[in-house]
Amino acid sequence: MTGLRERKKAETRAALGWAAIHLTVERGYDNVRVEDIAEAAGVSPRTFNNYFASKAEAIASRHLDRSLRTSAALRERPADEPLWAALTRAALEQFTRGPEVEAMPSPAHPQWAAGVRAMLAEPALQGERLRAAAIAEAELAAAVAERTGTDLATDMYPRLVAAAASAAVGVAMQHYLDSGDPPTPIERLITDAFTQVAAGLPAPPR
Repeated sequence: MTGLRERKKAETRAALGWAAIHLTVERGYDNVRVEDIAEAAGVSPRTFNNYFASKAEAIASRHLDRSLRTSAALRERPADEPLWAALTRAALEQFTRGPEVEAMPSPAHPQWAAGVRAMLAEPALQGERLRAAAIAEAELAAAVAERTGTDLATDMYPRLVAAAASAAVGVAMQHYLDSGDPPTPIERLITDAFTQVAAGLPAPPR
């Protein structure tokens, strides 16, 4: 029962986070209320408030939760797997479409990309996005430290890896938004970004 309860809570949180993003992309940040998000997710406003303190936190939660799942998945990868191969697979696992996306699919890519850009530029979201990124990066650094036997207090390596991996995902997602229609698959972009970072970012041929 505990496992089922936790899964249902995760599903509700994911549905609320996705609804917040979907409605904001569609209508604009200022035109979305907590009541709208709750209705789209099939829950009450009170339930929304049990999960999030604001719509900005709900929007930022999708990136945060995906990043935390990446850290958890990294901890479960085989110990003898090379670090960047394990990081790549752990990250890719989190980009599978969940039932919340199937229930509320995004529109055509050009419209979606334009809406996401506008959402990400919203000043009201900046604080929550920075907070989520900091939590996510710290957790990934901890997972890298465990895997590599390094010490977060004395070694820069795990934080450098976490920062590089986070940046690689961010660049891949931005490239996805900026790509044509149909867009380059996000899985391919993340794999390419991680491969380049793992190789030491060699200069491309002229």
